[in-house]
Amino acid sequence: MGYHVVDTDEVDPDPDRPCTRRSLSELGGLSKMAINRYTAEPGEELPLAYHYHDEQEEAFYVLSGTLHVDTPEGRLEAGPDTLLTVEPDSPQFAYNPEDATESVDVVAVGAPAVDGDVHAYEP
Repeated sequence: MGYHVVDTDEVDPDPDRPCTRRSLSELGGLSKMAINRYTAEPGEELPLAYHYHDEQEEAFYVLSGTLHVDTPEGRLEAGPDTLLTVEPDSPQFAYNPEDATESVDVVAVGAPAVDGDVHAYEP
């Protein structure tokens, strides 16, 4: 059996990201899913690029603020205590717009954790 308690505020942010991302999977002892905590100030993006996944499903649970996600079908918005999910082969780009009045804090889960599964999308 294995149990882990991770204080996400104590995890060092990943370097070279467009916002604050704390990778939690390894610290939580997880290998079959990816879990990250994102904090994006106004004008910051969550991913490195507009993208999609072949196999990975993603779930974004918004803790505070409003997450904006551009898709080929339009913009989605998710506020506090809201879950936004993205199926495989569904292009998306998550961000906090420049005119936002507060940061957005999000827990993101992706499964399965697959290397090489992410692809850039050109709208």
